[in-house]
Amino acid sequence: MMNEAECWFPAKRHGWGWGLPRRWQGWAALAAFSAVLVAAQRFFPPAAHPLRFALVAGADALGLIWLCLVKGERPRWRWGDRDAP
Repeated sequence: MMNEAECWFPAKRHGWGWGLPRRWQGWAALAAFSAVLVAAQRFFPPAAHPLRFALVAGADALGLIWLCLVKGERPRWRWGDRDAP
């Protein structure tokens, strides 16, 4: 289990998944994710190159999910204060 100081992406309080980044490294990863999507849209316009754009965007999304799994809290379904340890 990762301690809070090492966790870049905290779990959402309600629902499943991760919330906004907690540390600057998480914000940098989110900015890099966004920059790759913007670059993919610029170099592979979805109307002209839909498959290339989808491959780049999909790989980018999988990379962010992998990073959230590695550097974030364990994802599980949460119900707010009822799940407080």
